Amino acid sequence: MLTRRQILTTIGAALAAPALPRRLWAGSTLTLGSVQIDTLSDGHLVLPGDFILGGMPQEEMAAIVGKYGLPTDRLEPPCNVTLMRDGTNTVLFDVGSGPDFMPTAGKLQEAMDALGVTVEDITHVCFTHAHPDHLWGLLDEFDEPLFPNAEFLIGQAEFDYWMDPETVNTIGEARTTFAVGAQRRLEVIADQVRKFGDGEEILPGIAARATFGHTPGHMAFEIRGGSESAMVVGDALGNHHVAFERPEWASGSDQDGPMAAQTRQALLDQLVAARMRLIGFHLPGGGIGHAEKADAGYRFVEEA
Repeated sequence: MLTRRQILTTIGAALAAPALPRRLWAGSTLTLGSVQIDTLSDGHLVLPGDFILGGMPQEEMAAIVGKYGLPTDRLEPPCNVTLMRDGTNTVLFDVGSGPDFMPTAGKLQEAMDALGVTVEDITHVCFTHAHPDHLWGLLDEFDEPLFPNAEFLIGQAEFDYWMDPETVNTIGEARTTFAVGAQRRLEVIADQVRKFGDGEEILPGIAARATFGHTPGHMAFEIRGGSESAMVVGDALGNHHVAFERPEWASGSDQDGPMAAQTRQALLDQLVAARMRLIGFHLPGGGIGHAEKADAGYRFVEEA
């Protein structure tokens, strides 16, 4: 039996105008042994600068941000969803924001189309955290999971936080919609989601790493292929400028600023010491690169 989504897709294809060149949303590709990793653009966000930069030493912050040719009053970070294929599993790390968050985002399906990957192909969805730009692309227009064949995985602490009925009352007025939206979506998959803790191998070659602070249960994922590995860092490293150059500064985008700052510093130390590549949700050039020491902090180096 055809699902409602398949029916609409078939009708839409039949009524479509002559095909225009597809916009290539795929960002960049990384190979680890037999594992292929692609980053797919979900578009970008449009944020007031204070949402990320507020509370930092303003003069020093402006000098750093200016080095990257960016303004401080408005930021437009990219959104990179990670796709991993190992010949057995086809795994998405986060699902983008869908149509209900910002008009500049929610483009993941265009990116998947560019690679010839369908929503039915996805075997697993692993969530770094439940903020709108990472979770709200979970459901289709009928409030059914957009990825019908996928198993959903999320950190136990993250799931518990967003499903707690008190979260909407304690998260703060600016993030109330985050809490309402997360709970509504997670309720839909509550009976089919697998929860995990720090250090668990959640799938062959994928280990969960606690990176709390941006949200109470934020997780990164270490992907191993052969003798190589890479870390999907989500929003633990939320930008390529102040987060790297001054990781000890609290960011307005983090729910627990001091904890997130400690996490950033420890994560960057680990990535540099291990010479491990990283994949960042809001980093430029598709988000794949590595960190290196620079002056008193670090710098992000995009994958060539």
